[in-house]
This record gives sequence, structure tokens and C-alpha cells, in this order.
Amino acid sequence: MSRPTIAGVARAAGVSVASVSRVLNGLPATEEMVERVQRAVQELGYVPDARARSLKVGRTFQLTLAVADVGNPVYVTMMRAVEEVVSAAGYRLVVTTTGPDVVDEVALVRGMARGYADGLLISPIRVDEDLVKSIRECEVPVVVAGNVPAKAGVDTVRANSPKGMLLAVDHLVAKGRRRIAFVNGPADTVPGAARAKGFADALRAHDLRPAATAEAADFTFAAGRAVAPEILAVTSESVTSEEVRSRDHSSSDVSGGFDAVIGANDLLAVGLMHELAAAGLDVPGDVAVIGMDDSELAEQSFPPLTSVNLGSAERGRRAAELLLARIEDNERTPRRIVVQPSLSIRRSTP
Repeated sequence: MSRPTIAGVARAAGVSVASVSRVLNGLPATEEMVERVQRAVQELGYVPDARARSLKVGRTFQLTLAVADVGNPVYVTMMRAVEEVVSAAGYRLVVTTTGPDVVDEVALVRGMARGYADGLLISPIRVDEDLVKSIRECEVPVVVAGNVPAKAGVDTVRANSPKGMLLAVDHLVAKGRRRIAFVNGPADTVPGAARAKGFADALRAHDLRPAATAEAADFTFAAGRAVAPEILAVTSESVTSEEVRSRDHSSSDVSGGFDAVIGANDLLAVGLMHELAAAGLDVPGDVAVIGMDDSELAEQSFPPLTSVNLGSAERGRRAAELLLARIEDNERTPRRIVVQPSLSIRRSTP
């Protein structure tokens, strides 16, 4: 008798081979499709070679990494670090996007009950009570790369955004920039709230007030460009590049506008630099620019972007290690790790 094939499973389930592969690999699928494929698998006795070891030990040897936007360079850096750790331990990593809505984050965590992965590493951009509850009740081990309340009872690895913002402001002030603007992403997000507070605290430490603030619709390059006119509007005198350069940046009496701006991430900062150039302003001659995340984009931009390194690779590595440890011993006391920032200075600041 010939061995059952994936094509045979597809015929028995009345679905495509691609659909069968999707279910067997633990990728998102409708409950109906999952049930039909699993029923056909059981009836035919189909066992993929790659899953034989998993069935023997009761594991899938597959882990899920969930981030808000797989197109964001900081998540790409984190993903690479996670994959390096888990692949060395014999696991395959599946990456999925939750988007910005906390409802989708909750749905993903609850969906882990389907058993297509042995653990979840999630980097939530928004957190509410439903998400905390779903994490606490999740049927597989969960590690959060981000910040959730301690009552979630989960391992966490987060960045120290407030300290990172202080590093950025300290650097600008040391270079004589005192009229500092800030462009944040949505303030109701975890990074948005942390970076807004960090900016306010850092300015107070230098007895400064913000030259301007704006909230972009998202943490993207396009959002950075779109919000730029709101920041540029503070240059009510419509000063030219030559007029700004003739002023003394070491004093605090520069009238009109700002002489530095911090973006809440690199994508926002690079989007801002494009619009500053379009407005005839030189970076860093007229306006110094700093981003946050120190992603690959920071080195690729023109001029190269000074950026706060929030340790995305280190956070990914530590979170992956915690998840593997949690899978081996789910009774461990949860750990809350904070990765400290550093400043990577490039040509976008003097």
C-alpha cells in the first residue's frame, strides 16, 4: 500500500494542496479549513516526514514571532536575531504581522490554542486589558518584546526609550542646539507614550521647552513626510537657509522655528529629512535630525542619520532565549529585562 501524499489529503479534504500545506505548517487559516485538513490527515494516516519528530515528542518545533509591521527595519533586525537563536535550538520561526490594532493582537494570541506553534514571541504596539488577559491565559508560552503590566505574568524584554531620548537631547544641547522639536508616532501606542514622556523629561533636565511637537499617523516614512508641514509651520518667519545659518546656534534666542528635531523612529526621521530638504533647509547646517532605533535605514539615508540604538537585536536575542527557557520550564518566575540604549552619531547632527 502506497504512503499517503499531501495531494491525497487535499483531495480528501476538498481543498487545494497549498491550503493543506498552509494548515500543516501552522500558518493562519479558517477554522473550517483546519478541521477539514486535520480530518483528512487522520483518515488517511498522513504523517509528513518533517513532522515525525514533532509527533513523537508532542511539539511542533515551530515558534511564532508577531510584530506590528514586518516592513519596519527595526523588526527585521529583531527577527534576524530571534531566528538565529531559535534555529540553533532546532526550531523554525514563523513571522506574522498583527498590524496596529490591539484587537488583531488579541486574536493572534488566542489563536495559539490551535497548536501550530510551541510558543509565541510578540511585540505589541498597543496594549489593553484584553491583550493582558489573553497573554495570561494563552495555552502556549509567551514572551513579550515590549512593555506590558507585571500582572500579565509573562517574561518581557523592553527598550529604555526615556534614557534613549535623554541621550539624544544631551547630544543636541552639547552641540548648541536648544530649540528642539519632536515628531512622535501615535501617542496611544507603547513606543509613542514612552518616547513622548522621555522627550518631555529630557527637555526639563536641560530647563528647555519644546520648539514644536507633532504626532504622525503612524511610525512610517510616509507618515514622517506627511506630518512635516505641521512642524515646518512653526517657522512663521519663513526664514531662508542662509538666514538660519547666519545665526548663533549656541544661544537660546534663535527666533522662529527650530534648530533640531527628533523623530520617534528612523522612518519618521528620514521622512522629515526629505521634507526639510524640499523646504530649502540643510541637515545638519540648519536643522540637526536624530532618529530612534538605529536601524539599517539610518546608515543608508542621506545624510546618514544620527540615531538612538535601542538594542533591537539584543532584545530579540534575549527574548528568544527567554522563550526557549519558558518552553522547557513553564513554572519559572517571569523575568523583566530592560536593554539599555546607546547613541550612534552620524552626519545628520553637527
